[in-house]
Amino acid sequence: MKVRGTIHGEKVVVLIDCGAKHNYGVILGYGAAVGEGKISKWSPHRRSSPPQPLSLDGLPTTPPPRHLSSLNELFKLSVTPHLLGFGQFSYYFFANRMSREYELGVEAFIQFGFRHAKDSSTIRCPCLKCGNRLPQDESTVRYHLYANGIDQSYKIWFWHGKSFTSETSCNRQAYMNEETVDDDLFHVINMVQNVRDQFSEVPNTFDNMFDDAKKPLFPGCKRFTKLSALIRLYNLKVRFGWSNASFSELLATISELLPENNKMSISMYEAKKTLTALGLSYQKIDACPNDCCLYSKDLANISRCPKCNISRWKTSKNSNEEIKGVAAKQLWYFPIVPRFLRMFKNSEYAKHLCWHANDKKVDGVLRHPADTPSWRLVDHLWPDFGFEPRNLRLGLSTDGINPYGDLSTKYSCWPVIATIYNLPPWLCMRRKYLMLTMLISGPKQPGYDISVYLAPLIDDLKLMWEEGVQCFDAHRNERFTLRAVLLWTINDFPAYGNLCGCSVKGYKACPICGEETSSIRLPHGKKNAYMGHRKYLPRHHPYRRQKKAFDGNHEHGTPPLPLSGETIYNRLKDKTFPCGKRSTRRLNEDISNDYWKRISAFYELTYWKKLHVRHCLDVMHIEKNVLMNIIGTLLDIPGKSKDGLSVRLDLVEMNIRPELAPASDRSRTYIPAACYTLSREEKVSICRTLSDLKAP
Repeated sequence: MKVRGTIHGEKVVVLIDCGAKHNYGVILGYGAAVGEGKISKWSPHRRSSPPQPLSLDGLPTTPPPRHLSSLNELFKLSVTPHLLGFGQFSYYFFANRMSREYELGVEAFIQFGFRHAKDSSTIRCPCLKCGNRLPQDESTVRYHLYANGIDQSYKIWFWHGKSFTSETSCNRQAYMNEETVDDDLFHVINMVQNVRDQFSEVPNTFDNMFDDAKKPLFPGCKRFTKLSALIRLYNLKVRFGWSNASFSELLATISELLPENNKMSISMYEAKKTLTALGLSYQKIDACPNDCCLYSKDLANISRCPKCNISRWKTSKNSNEEIKGVAAKQLWYFPIVPRFLRMFKNSEYAKHLCWHANDKKVDGVLRHPADTPSWRLVDHLWPDFGFEPRNLRLGLSTDGINPYGDLSTKYSCWPVIATIYNLPPWLCMRRKYLMLTMLISGPKQPGYDISVYLAPLIDDLKLMWEEGVQCFDAHRNERFTLRAVLLWTINDFPAYGNLCGCSVKGYKACPICGEETSSIRLPHGKKNAYMGHRKYLPRHHPYRRQKKAFDGNHEHGTPPLPLSGETIYNRLKDKTFPCGKRSTRRLNEDISNDYWKRISAFYELTYWKKLHVRHCLDVMHIEKNVLMNIIGTLLDIPGKSKDGLSVRLDLVEMNIRPELAPASDRSRTYIPAACYTLSREEKVSICRTLSDLKAP
């Protein structure tokens, strides 16, 4: 038999698990310690005297303990249910609602709830219908608990002042003492407990999942349970890209290899049924095939686009008839708020999310976004936000991918991924902390109309900034209002233009120069060339006066000032930009050379125009492209080299490097060798060097 002691004011309350129908308590006078011990089995229903003396490690034994003979006396001594711990007191709410035990449980709960309530007149009602969503007065709560019954999955009363983690620590200590559960298994059980809130309306689902988290994989197994083994295998499936068919075969094979009466799922279908409850919900939102709008909110029930009048539904390939109920294009949105709340329910994650305030080195070295001026700008402009280190700083990234891995298939699918910068640098880029927030289906890329698809994410970001959400911090064991700010986006150059709303090709392709971009059209290369780089040099730099080495002109210009977010917003806020793809004919008729194609959807965030750096370039793409162009030119790879006849003819047109002009004789035209032209031996040396290179 086990005894657990808990301090309550000046009294030490000890719960005795008799192994009989009920559990009873004893009061051990004054003390300031908590301990556990064992006593012989005893029940007050028996006429024999209780065991003497009662010895508990860490608990005082004087004055002599007073034993309680009934539950009524236990509750008269103001022993509230939270002292009884998880599991012991829950029995009384499982009892018949007409029984004395259920009545005692209701009265004790109401007494405890109003004692810790911020509003002395109401508390959240935990009945099956209210589900802790609605505040009610005392009489209404009492009536609901008798009429509807309590939500039996609500076993830790954190909505009514109970600590969320104290029970978990008690449970963990119990498991460790019994030495029957591996430490990894406790993390699985803890993970299941963290998703308890999602099952207020379906308590049986949570109970089944919790049983799977504790049920051994096979009789006598101490390391894995049914749920922990399945999670381990499913992680391997995702990491190595196993197909559903191969995973089903693997599960069936493992089940045959394990001892009889094992609990291993034997198919992908069974595994999904078990793991679905652990996952977070997502929203499938239909979209116009021309990217004009999302069929949500006021447009949720219409079947044709209000802008282009195209059908919402997919058409049959054979008869061109609409297949109602099958959307032509969809957006998968994975809400970010529940995922942030779940992270803080894990004490380890909650501690890491405050790393930037507690453990970061402050030595002037740039190691992390927390060392940047953009981070300090947020703290300066909004000190109430910066004062709370648990508020999240986010980054956003998106790019088009081909999910089929076939270059011959033209399909562009766009994932949007969020990064949490509160984490230390060795964690924030790990796969488990990169959050997929939405998935924009193809086959065509959204282009500048990506702002249409970002609407659900923008709504959540506005909520997280303006109001915040109530969150429980498992590390500090307290509730607080969680807020979040989006610092910037990180993309390659084409996606940069889509999110920023500016042109990144044509005559005005520079995001910094904007409408003052200096560019010319190359008549032979049929491309745009961007000139005027020397204006970014210091005023009296000698390169400004050199003509022959550049384009034959002196450079007296000054660099344009980068546009601030407020300047851009003021220019664009009154303009109207039509959304959606247009037909090729209309596109040719209405083509515009304006630098701004859209106003960025992120300007709906009130703080966005205040940020200094709003969009960042992914240097990985830039470095790769530059390196491939250099290698292709040095090795003179056909189709990869940036040198050729058309390039030399354009140099002649601009009167640059006349020594590189193409030469002609009676039979052919040849290109003079340049300083970067390599011999065969030199090319072999470069290839050998690159093959032996070991990158960090």
